[in-house]
Amino acid sequence: MIDAAVSSNPPSRLRDIRQNTLAGLTTAFALVPECIAFALVAQLNPLMGLYGAFFICTITALFGGRPGMISGAAGSMAVVIVALVAQHGAQYFLATVLLSGLVMMLFGALRLGKLVRMVPHPVMLGFVNGLAIVIALSQLEHFHHPTPSGPVWLQGTPLAIMLGLTLLTMLVTWLLPRVTRAVPPALAAILGVGVLTHVFNVPTPTLGDMARIAGGLPLFQFPSVPLDLETLRIIAPYAVLMAIVGLLETLLTFNLTDEITASRGQPNRECLALGAANVVSGLFGGMGGCAMIGQTMINLGSGGRSRLSGVVAGVMILMFILFLSPAIERIPLAALAGVMFVVAQETFAWGSLRVLGKVPRNDAIVIVAVTIITVFTDLAVAVLCGIVIAALNFAWQHAREIRADVADNADGSRTYLPHGTLFFASTARFLELFDAQRDPQQVVLDCRYLRLADHSAIAAVQVLSERYARAGKQLQVTALSERCRKLLLRAGVGLAAGRDGAGMA
Repeated sequence: MIDAAVSSNPPSRLRDIRQNTLAGLTTAFALVPECIAFALVAQLNPLMGLYGAFFICTITALFGGRPGMISGAAGSMAVVIVALVAQHGAQYFLATVLLSGLVMMLFGALRLGKLVRMVPHPVMLGFVNGLAIVIALSQLEHFHHPTPSGPVWLQGTPLAIMLGLTLLTMLVTWLLPRVTRAVPPALAAILGVGVLTHVFNVPTPTLGDMARIAGGLPLFQFPSVPLDLETLRIIAPYAVLMAIVGLLETLLTFNLTDEITASRGQPNRECLALGAANVVSGLFGGMGGCAMIGQTMINLGSGGRSRLSGVVAGVMILMFILFLSPAIERIPLAALAGVMFVVAQETFAWGSLRVLGKVPRNDAIVIVAVTIITVFTDLAVAVLCGIVIAALNFAWQHAREIRADVADNADGSRTYLPHGTLFFASTARFLELFDAQRDPQQVVLDCRYLRLADHSAIAAVQVLSERYARAGKQLQVTALSERCRKLLLRAGVGLAAGRDGAGMA
């Protein structure tokens, strides 16, 4: 039995290597047009996008905390720096990439990656749905052609060819897994449609129509900007915003990858690796980047689970630039658009539509709001809005839950036994539970089921004590937990010993 297990190991390892290599190659094909498009959006040389993809994809794959996840020059970060490039040029942009990488590394070094666990599930669903829609809408650009008055929709035969090749790519991607899983369906679709258009000389836009990708090795070049406070004043806001957007998209994609692979990665390590990758990219003339959900889905769907798939994807980008540009530039844009349409369809959480009427209304609002805001603004705004909405809903629900049992004692005193958490949103309702004017001279506040959460809770207890004092009555606080007692004492609220616990001084 042992011999059999050992002998079956090498074939299994070779199968994994083959599977991850093919997955990385497939992902590389999908990375190229996205990185070129994002570079053009940022008004940069397309090679800067490809160099950025090479460095960021390779470094995060080698040293990051989430094998199988793909990072590259991302559109969400490109949009952030359009104004910077237009006003100050590419060198200031590279300095911004460098600084944003340092911010990301600091985030990881402070072990703040675990904060992603605070993102509610409805926000995750909205994030996934919004990005799926963005991925699909971004492919529509391939169905335009440039004119002196601006891009216009393809018409007639060119549009029919584009639609036909896109649908053919999608059909191959959907149907091939039913026949064989020896080759990733996306790779087979891209290469198959590419060969078809080349053999039959089909007139359709290709990757080479977007930009020429031939180039040399990236060279070390420290950004040629003045190293002074004025430069820092210019680039710091953009760098911080790039870091926030990049970390958000990376950590949310990180969570999604954990869920798909049924494994757990290391978020802080991923933040450190992403920051280092951006620093290196900035020093070698590349764009900044982060995790890319579309390419990650392609990699995972093609069987990529190890670091090898990401390394292959990154290295193949460099191979395309150095040696394979003539062949890569012939790939039809329709084939790449078809694959990305399938990715968008598979990324969208269709199950969220079915549960919208079943989940609490506030959660449904969060899902829809984050989806819409992601499509019309950007990811950072959408996620922050979603978290704020979810947090306000949480606070409102908990504020309504605070209540108190009231009992009159044999000695003429009255005991209040509140239940719940006392915090900023529940203080008003907490104070409404008491009637200082009508209560007897001795009032006991039994805190065994009450938790003081913040400074607003301390202030509420102090206000309650002052109300009874003005009415000439005594409030006695009992059964305070050690934590709550220390919280009151630290805030300077005096406690005098009482019959069962403490009285307010």
